[in-house]
Amino acid sequence: MRILITGGAGFIGSHLVKRLLLENHKIVVIDNFDPFYSIEDKKENIKVFKRDKNFKLFNVDITDRKKIANIFLKHKFDQVIHLAAKAGVRPSIEDPVAYFKTNIEGTLTLLEACKDIKLKNFIFISSSSVYGERPKVPFSEDDKAENPISPYGLTKLSGEKLLKIYSNLYSIPSTAIRLFTVYGPRQRPDLAIRKFIDKIYNANEIEMFGDGSTMRDYTYVDDIVDGIVKCVYQPFKFEVINLGNSSPIKLSELIKIIEKSLSKKAIIIKKPNQIGDVSRTYANIRKAKKLLNWKPNFKFEKGISMMIKWYLIKYAKKD
Repeated sequence: MRILITGGAGFIGSHLVKRLLLENHKIVVIDNFDPFYSIEDKKENIKVFKRDKNFKLFNVDITDRKKIANIFLKHKFDQVIHLAAKAGVRPSIEDPVAYFKTNIEGTLTLLEACKDIKLKNFIFISSSSVYGERPKVPFSEDDKAENPISPYGLTKLSGEKLLKIYSNLYSIPSTAIRLFTVYGPRQRPDLAIRKFIDKIYNANEIEMFGDGSTMRDYTYVDDIVDGIVKCVYQPFKFEVINLGNSSPIKLSELIKIIEKSLSKKAIIIKKPNQIGDVSRTYANIRKAKKLLNWKPNFKFEKGISMMIKWYLIKYAKKD
């Protein structure tokens, strides 16, 4: 199949590109190489793919309607996997306008390009941030997801609503996948696990917000890619599906696991809780198991070990 992957030079996107190329699909990536983090890292993520005859890259912003329309006209996609977005809860509070433009207007631009073609599947990568703060756990797709507490969460929820509207209006088979705190090799440097590994390894201070009791449902990137690929082969009229490890880890425990894996002690600076952060995330994955025959395979300790191995090869100081 000919598949468009937006945001394909990023953390999750580059892992997905690799998997789908290995399965002999023709992959077109659209990425604007946003300088939110190292452009060089993103170029490195996809460097190896450029030798593959089934890989094509466009350095284009998803809000550029004319360029997006031309790419769709030329390539006749069978499927679209839409990962491109401004990411992060805290940065979205600082610059909500930019988040709304990219994440909502950009999604709308793609859906407009899809409405008049016979697309077999549109997969929208959403986030557990749509759930916001809630006492009921685990978070289920059947819960009323109307309580995001950050602009980022709201943009992802808005993307889901747009997807459902276009699915209904134009008969576009669509799935919104809500991801729960993805980690692994090539993770963004602003995220907690990558940041903690780097700082603990280099004997620098780490900031721990709150008392360490906040919990995240950390999910290894290979499990996430496996779930997305299963959606490629199983289109739905319209579905919303959680992908998470369904085994939340406390922040204090996360730090201990990284300390043990690195055989180094963290220098912890305690800070107050940050606005926009929820106390926990926890995925109910019954739907993914039922509809996709999917379940996570990587225990957290194993995933951390693999991520640290990658980090040491790429970034550790050479003696």
